[in-house]
Amino acid sequence: MSTNSKDQEVDLGQIFKSIKGFFESILDRFFEFILFLKNNSIVIIILLILGFTLGYFLDQKNKTYEHEIIVTPNFGSADYLYAKIDLLNSKKKENDTLFFSSIGVNEPKKMGIIEIEPIVDVYKFVDNKKENFELIKLMAEEGNLKEIIENDITSKNYPFHKITFNTVETTTNKNTIDPILKFLNDSDYFTAIQKQNLINIKAKMVANDSTIAQINALLNEFSSNSINQKSDKLIYYNENNYLNDIIKTKENLIIEQGNNKINMINLDKVIKDISVNINKKSLKGIRGKLKFIIPFLFLIIFFSFITLKVFYKKQIAKRS
Repeated sequence: MSTNSKDQEVDLGQIFKSIKGFFESILDRFFEFILFLKNNSIVIIILLILGFTLGYFLDQKNKTYEHEIIVTPNFGSADYLYAKIDLLNSKKKENDTLFFSSIGVNEPKKMGIIEIEPIVDVYKFVDNKKENFELIKLMAEEGNLKEIIENDITSKNYPFHKITFNTVETTTNKNTIDPILKFLNDSDYFTAIQKQNLINIKAKMVANDSTIAQINALLNEFSSNSINQKSDKLIYYNENNYLNDIIKTKENLIIEQGNNKINMINLDKVIKDISVNINKKSLKGIRGKLKFIIPFLFLIIFFSFITLKVFYKKQIAKRS
């Protein structure tokens, strides 16, 4: 037993000695690193200054700006809208500057690819549209709801879509946004559909105003005769129900007139621009970050060079 106890003490002593040696080696390496930084502080500072200066210069030279247009395609023109964006991209890939100049876009070479994506909003998709709700419900029973909501067929039916593109310099609505929107709205077919829809809405509004006026006349007449009608409770009860139906009809017509007025605003274009945001400085990827990345790369290269140099000297010393 005593022999085992001594053996255990020896083993524990070796373990603690190994642990102590390990931590001492770490401290030695850390101290050597501090000495290395001290001995090469001037070189490191110069590399940091050069890297920051070069990165700052490149960040200023390679600025990229993002532009965003939120639109709503009216009259079932979602597929038409996506086809138009595809056409713009194909012309961009071909570097067809004549095409862009013909539609009024200035300096197309400074533009990037134009992208479009739906703004996923299921509530807007099913809002007051029973058929859309039933469609989502039916499709959800057959597969993953998230995939259905984001697939191409469903997504093109969302009311709002986001068009984005980049330029290497700032731009203006006149130079890029307005020509693109004009190009998207250049459709004889959908323009004819738009005009007829507006005519129909105006005619409906006139008819609704006439109906509301007739209802007001009936209500005024009922009000003037209400005292005499109260003498017969049965007649009063029946006419009171009739009056409630008339008032409800008037309320629905007033709501419909309000919606029609909003539609007159929203349907003034085939592809209606809801909002436009331009000249937002892009910070995606390494854009705007080179002033920090390049100094870090310089230090990595410097440390790698020193490490290889030390390794080379050690190998030469071994072979000597």
